[in-house]
Amino acid sequence: MKNPDSERVLRAVEMAKKAHDGQFRKTGEPYIVHPLAVKKILEEWGMDEDTIIAGILHDTIEDTPLTLNDIKQEFGESVAFLVDGVTKLSTARNGMRDIDTYLPETKDNFLRLMIALGSDIRVLIIKLADRLHNLRTLSALPPDKQKKIAKESLEVFAPLADRLNMGLLRVEMADLAFKYVDPRRYEQLKNLIERYNKSAAKSLQKIEEEVSEALRKEKINFTISGRVKSVYSLHKKLAKHNQNMGEIYDLTALRVIVDDITDCYLTLGVIHSLYTPMGGRIKDYIAMPKQNGYQSLHTTVITKDKRVVEFQIRTKEMHEYAERGLAASFYYNEQKVTENYKKGKIEHLPTNLLWITELQTTAARLREGKKVDLKKLKLNLFSDKIFVYTPKGDIIDLPVGAMPLDFAYRLHSEIGDHVVGVKINGKMSNMNKKLEQGDIVEILTSKNQTPKISWLDRIITPHARQKLLRALKLRPSENETSIPPLKKK
Repeated sequence: MKNPDSERVLRAVEMAKKAHDGQFRKTGEPYIVHPLAVKKILEEWGMDEDTIIAGILHDTIEDTPLTLNDIKQEFGESVAFLVDGVTKLSTARNGMRDIDTYLPETKDNFLRLMIALGSDIRVLIIKLADRLHNLRTLSALPPDKQKKIAKESLEVFAPLADRLNMGLLRVEMADLAFKYVDPRRYEQLKNLIERYNKSAAKSLQKIEEEVSEALRKEKINFTISGRVKSVYSLHKKLAKHNQNMGEIYDLTALRVIVDDITDCYLTLGVIHSLYTPMGGRIKDYIAMPKQNGYQSLHTTVITKDKRVVEFQIRTKEMHEYAERGLAASFYYNEQKVTENYKKGKIEHLPTNLLWITELQTTAARLREGKKVDLKKLKLNLFSDKIFVYTPKGDIIDLPVGAMPLDFAYRLHSEIGDHVVGVKINGKMSNMNKKLEQGDIVEILTSKNQTPKISWLDRIITPHARQKLLRALKLRPSENETSIPPLKKK
């Protein structure tokens, strides 16, 4: 936004101050500190004026006497629409009591969440700014609240930021949350990264100088800088490689920003002329962008002193989009994008964000009272999650690879303990079958059935495992055999 302190924005600040007067945060600060922090974050992301005003007023409908009509009269329909969307999103979220059932457990909550997001994607951006500031001030809350909000942020909001390719937000949000979810592991990995960076500093400086000299000879305009892997990203990568640090090649990477795509490939050639590229470690995300629109060239090389280094090569625009994602679209083409949202037009979104089109179309149909087949809606917001359905239409989210017993114990331990069979999409199926996105799952039970130790091989979720072990411990005769460890995925 060209003028963050415009007359409208200042009026919104005054309205929020008056509405929140006498209210305080857990930090002891006046409540207005929070909406002003959200305002600043949205300004940093380059959001349009209506979004910033809605960010300032996002908590007023829920927490103050101010009405939606008051906001509409003062700032217009667009701002009121955004504030209403954030309020609906908060209402939907309030019905999701525990993180394990946070993602909508019932159709009503799912529809409310989808309508709130689908009506205008700026609602989601405001919510992400709101959550980021809450995470930055999480230390003021009691430990149980800290962990609940942190886990929710790690499993829900950080993946949403990633889906919008808001890389800087995802990294900050995930690291802030992980610090509270697993503080000991966080400190261990943070210290490991710091030690590695200290030992690699001189070597990386030499590599940076060599690459810079070679690029200058080729008359390529560039900037080069180091990129340190985030704590949570390292945690996830180590889990993927059985905690083997020898498999982590991108703990520190060098990032080269150039003027255009041609220079990206020329730079790749220069780097490969200096160092030996590792086979299978060259990735062209420019020709084939990631699902969220991320573009860059990645290559991992072995230097003359046998150090393994990753390079990321991209244009300035690619870099801006990698850091700020959808928010960068507003920054580069604010008027066009904002006007399209106001007019309800969505065809001008970047191609990689066309999934938003499907979401908005579905939301519009729901608001009109039309029937929608939710099973055909491919949100793809959570790549490690699947949505499956009960015969009554309730939605249950499970990790990829979950099996019928995971589903049964998610419904209720009494159902899980008495499973005798399963129907998937109306047909009898095997208890070892992995559930898939959109499956309708019907659990068959019998009062005569009892839990078996062999069932441990047919579950992957900690929740189901805990419920099953608890049931087995209540049956001494079944416990003579040792219980096998949880299998690694």
